[in-house]
Amino acid sequence: MAKISVLGAGSWGTALSLLLYNNGHEVMLWSALKDEVEMLRVKREHESKLPGVRLPEEIEITAELEKCLEAPDVAVLAVPSPFTRSTSKQMASFVKEGQIIVNVAKGVEEHTLMTLSEIISQEIPQADVCVLSGPSHAEEVGKGLPTTCVVSAESRKTAEYLQGIFMSPVFRVYTTPDILGVELGGALKNVIALAAGTADGLGYGDNTKAALITRGIAEIARLGTKMGARMETFYGLSGIGDLIVTCASVHSRNRKAGYLMGKGYTMKEAMDEVKMVVEGVYSAKAAKSLAEKYQVEMPIIEEVNKVLFENKQASEAVRDLMLRDKKVETPMLPW
Repeated sequence: MAKISVLGAGSWGTALSLLLYNNGHEVMLWSALKDEVEMLRVKREHESKLPGVRLPEEIEITAELEKCLEAPDVAVLAVPSPFTRSTSKQMASFVKEGQIIVNVAKGVEEHTLMTLSEIISQEIPQADVCVLSGPSHAEEVGKGLPTTCVVSAESRKTAEYLQGIFMSPVFRVYTTPDILGVELGGALKNVIALAAGTADGLGYGDNTKAALITRGIAEIARLGTKMGARMETFYGLSGIGDLIVTCASVHSRNRKAGYLMGKGYTMKEAMDEVKMVVEGVYSAKAAKSLAEKYQVEMPIIEEVNKVLFENKQASEAVRDLMLRDKKVETPMLPW
């Protein structure tokens, strides 16, 4: 049995707390929001973000960060990506040398272009920072539906230790050394999911979505490999796996926000309607900046940015994607 602290009591943090408890671990769940802490203590359920998933009384709910970080074997960082840096700053003085921190959020910081694990390592240099990612909507994990993810760490020993911590009959975990690839796949797929949702909102069909998924992973892989990640990672759970589920699922907040924009909502109206952090919106500018920095062609990412931030009509963006210059799909293959 391990002692585990989960930092962030949104839908994903709540679902992981229950998973880890059911795996036989001692779990403490932290939130910076006192109203959220009180609601979870009394109701034992996150009524707005994860209704129907009850937390056992044995899971301690707290707003005391120092208490949460006193002596855990593993700290799971589950705050939304825009709050990763500020939360890491708060954590830094309480984290001991070699403390394992598992980031489970997905995003790239807009002004620094840093991945979330890079942010955590910068703010908490004494920590052993790892990543858990994959096609894993909290709504399904909370209900105990079969799910697969991948964990990545600097050392095989740490990755295999975490694999044992998280793995269960309903939560299968693989390992990989490619932290960068895992994070880029998880962050950038949210931007492609905005495009897929927008296409749904416009009334387009399955052919359109399949095209966006296929060409989307091609864009993500082009950038990722240019940055030093492995191509194999983008064909795996944190790449094409996470992209498929985020583009297609009714649980996807990114797809839902895109769908609303396809129906005519502004970006702000769509985000207000979703009522949760739409991480693809925060990652879109960063993705475009990375494409420019590494000189990688990413037309879907570019058009999403124009729809989000330049008031371009979504239907016009789709038309411009369709009318791009003729291309070869597999330029690396000889005729």
